Amino acid sequence: MDLSLALVIGVVVIALAFDYTNGFHDAANAIATSVSTRALTPRAALFMAAAMNFIGAHLGTQVAATVGKGIIDAPDGSHGLVIVASALIGAICWNLITWYFGLPSSSSHALIGGLVGAALASTSAVHWDGVLEKVVVPMVLSPLLGFTLAGAIMIAIYWIFRNSQPGKTNRGFRYAQTVSAAAMALGHGLQDAQKTMGVIFLSLVVGGYINPGSEIPQWVILASAGAISLGTYSGGWRIMRTLGRRIIALDPPQGFAAESAAAVVLYTAAIGFGAPISTTHTITSAIMGVGATKRLSAVRWGVAGNIVTGWILTIPAAALVAAVSYFALHWVVE
Repeated sequence: MDLSLALVIGVVVIALAFDYTNGFHDAANAIATSVSTRALTPRAALFMAAAMNFIGAHLGTQVAATVGKGIIDAPDGSHGLVIVASALIGAICWNLITWYFGLPSSSSHALIGGLVGAALASTSAVHWDGVLEKVVVPMVLSPLLGFTLAGAIMIAIYWIFRNSQPGKTNRGFRYAQTVSAAAMALGHGLQDAQKTMGVIFLSLVVGGYINPGSEIPQWVILASAGAISLGTYSGGWRIMRTLGRRIIALDPPQGFAAESAAAVVLYTAAIGFGAPISTTHTITSAIMGVGATKRLSAVRWGVAGNIVTGWILTIPAAALVAAVSYFALHWVVE
């Protein structure tokens, strides 16, 4: 086996490992609200989320194209593969750190940070216009849209059901949350599985095994969908507690509003713009939005502040780990 093929196989394995950590790190995004309101049992919610992640991964490749072609230019050969591997190591390390501390940070932005950090360390080209347009702008807009849309849906629910009995209304929204949680999980698969597809595609291009203009191979789609689904089913309980209870104590109507708003933002970004936005940022801001409609003090802003700090640190922290990984791998491989 030559060095190039061995490196490609190694990068694909690391990419699928990242995909798995993405799944268990972000499982809470899809199901925390449904579990906290007891609309679904934890295992039923995880099974549903894993299945919808798998289906969502097959619904498009726009985000994969952005990640694979629109962030960095990696040189061909072993040097390019070292860059991609370093980016993935940076993203995996940040995922594990934030999972350990129960912080719902963005796997998407960890991956972008890893790509940028590894590219800068290797003096490869970074498409700063693509980073600005497809990453930074959506990174700012998606939480704002999630917060605003979730608040608007929650206000509409309060008005429509203002004369209903609370007990009956809550029971109805527990059933509705099954649908909204599934929609959220489908959006997570649509967004996050594609990021791994994009990285694997990039490694195949720089390894010389596929042309840059080719379609993403079906095996890449299936492998990425399977890895994120398995990760999701394994569950990220630390982060689930943060999203489900520590920001606000959710009731079923609030959970439905947050999940519905987040799903709309995810679909719009992926299908309409091919933008790799953070499912974590979107659902977290949506939860804050529904809480703020009740009263501002209902949101535990101290917890929210810790989460936002994690958001800000994600890209530079993953970039730093990726840069260090690049120098280590470059010394070993080349």
